[in-house]
Amino acid sequence: MEAEVLSYSASVFFLLIAVNVYKGYLYQIKQTSVTFSKPNLSLIISVKNEEQNILTLVDKLDKQNYPIENYEVIFVDDCSSDRTYNKINELISGKINFTLLKADNKKYAGKKGALDIGISSAKYNLIVITDADCKPEQDWLLNIANKLDYGYDFVFGIAPLQSGKSLVKKISAFENLKNTFLTISAVGLNIPYSAAARNFAFRKKSFERIGGYSNTTETLSGDDDLLLREALKNKMLIGTITEPGSFVFSDSPNSFDEYFAQKKRHLQTSHYYLLKQKLFLAVWHLTNLFSLLSILLAFVSAYFALPFTIKIIYDFYVLLRHQQELGHSFKFYELLYLIFIYEIFVVLNFINSISGKVEWK
Repeated sequence: MEAEVLSYSASVFFLLIAVNVYKGYLYQIKQTSVTFSKPNLSLIISVKNEEQNILTLVDKLDKQNYPIENYEVIFVDDCSSDRTYNKINELISGKINFTLLKADNKKYAGKKGALDIGISSAKYNLIVITDADCKPEQDWLLNIANKLDYGYDFVFGIAPLQSGKSLVKKISAFENLKNTFLTISAVGLNIPYSAAARNFAFRKKSFERIGGYSNTTETLSGDDDLLLREALKNKMLIGTITEPGSFVFSDSPNSFDEYFAQKKRHLQTSHYYLLKQKLFLAVWHLTNLFSLLSILLAFVSAYFALPFTIKIIYDFYVLLRHQQELGHSFKFYELLYLIFIYEIFVVLNFINSISGKVEWK
């Protein structure tokens, strides 16, 4: 009887949380804003040893469905040891809206210092951030401008990691899918906690009102998440960009060493989230983990298979229904094993994030 009550209670608890998270996602994904102007934008890109990626990025920026007189691109080279600086100089020669700076005399350590130099040099109030290894779609700037012009202080979009054939690439891409769903849901629930710096934008005046990066120096990372934290503390308007044509794609890590290093850098930022952000994530992940592992108690009582069954059905429903609108297309059999790996890696990555320092490349 106790096993039955515990199993039913756990199932109901998971459903209550899962349904609310799903409602938050649906609410946010349906939010649209329509404006007809094309406001001026300043696109800032911090680069360090990105010689191999710059050509693709510049080509994607050249093909943006946005008037070149309405946006500027500012590259900030952060002491690259390869030919990044010279390569950019060659590529942007003759482009009237492209600028290349050096990150000399940085005010902040790491990537934040380079971005801060670019933001300070920006001519326009609407700031867009991406990374050198990204591939933005043609309507990316158009959709960002549309959202910012509508009145949001900070916005972030969908930034899928492209799935490859190796296991580490599939794990990384699946994790990106799950995390993107949750970050969008969190905005719908008014608990935004994370954003992909690859597809991130804000008003320069809003950035300055929260002190820029001055209140985000607890860690080298966090040039996106900790800015959201400060925006949330200051009750600013935060939105998401989910429209087709607004995705910014990136390659998945090539090895587990690269994957774990990236996750360590990202997750160390989470230790500095607000209490309500931490509680939201803790309740969500622990409930999912318990529901998944409840199957191990089925030998005690068959009732313990219930939370597991409900979670699996929920995951498959959400992923199969919404993965394409989040930039992914996993096959059914891939979901079968990736759902399990994901929950285990949530624990492994959190443990890995507790110790050691991270570096900006």
